[in-house]
Amino acid sequence: MEKNNNRKSDLSIVSKDLASLLQSIGSTRSVKKGTFLFQEGEDAKELYLIKSGIIQISKVTLYGDELNLRICQKDDLIGELTLFSENANYMLSAYTLEAAEVQVIPKDLLEKELINHAPLTFEFMKWISTHLRKNQSKIRDLVLNGKKGALYSTLIRISNSYGELIENGILLNIHLTNQELAKFCAATRESVNRMLSDLKKKNVISYSPDGKIIIKDLQFLKNEIGCDNCPKDVCNID
Repeated sequence: MEKNNNRKSDLSIVSKDLASLLQSIGSTRSVKKGTFLFQEGEDAKELYLIKSGIIQISKVTLYGDELNLRICQKDDLIGELTLFSENANYMLSAYTLEAAEVQVIPKDLLEKELINHAPLTFEFMKWISTHLRKNQSKIRDLVLNGKKGALYSTLIRISNSYGELIENGILLNIHLTNQELAKFCAATRESVNRMLSDLKKKNVISYSPDGKIIIKDLQFLKNEIGCDNCPKDVCNID
């Protein structure tokens, strides 16, 4: 998995005061590649600010399929983002795709600081709301449009996070295997293979010499899923 140096991290889109507050709380922890930082169902007592590495956020569906929701990198904040609630559990899992270092932020300490800074509390709640919209829209695409719709919306989201405009379309400048794409759709690798092959036959996508996807007809994908044209800060995989 490649880092996207052009993406906007969570810290980059909040105020300097809120970013400074988040960076001032907690201690540092190293996490090995291929391990879970936290798993769905565990007690949620901490938030995590990523200092290095790449962490995948996912959820297991009712049918036991893994659904990837985010690919998080440096300066992203992850964890159970609801504050001021007792006995919360993680609703998602965090798995390290690349060895990571995170700042561990105890929720109770963050809550105490926010109580004393009302404007920052309001800003933090607005930021949480945006993240909830992101996750809800991804799950909605899967529920309403099925695995094909989930794949199409995933391609659109990747284009917003990693897309580069080139002569014949939008290059998705990231190497993702079909197995990795499948996890963004709660689908099998074989079904993603078939759907991508069908899109290629319809001249909706093609491939660069090094195997990256090029979207040649973005509007086709949007029409197929009834795209709401959400802003890019919601429609992405970051």
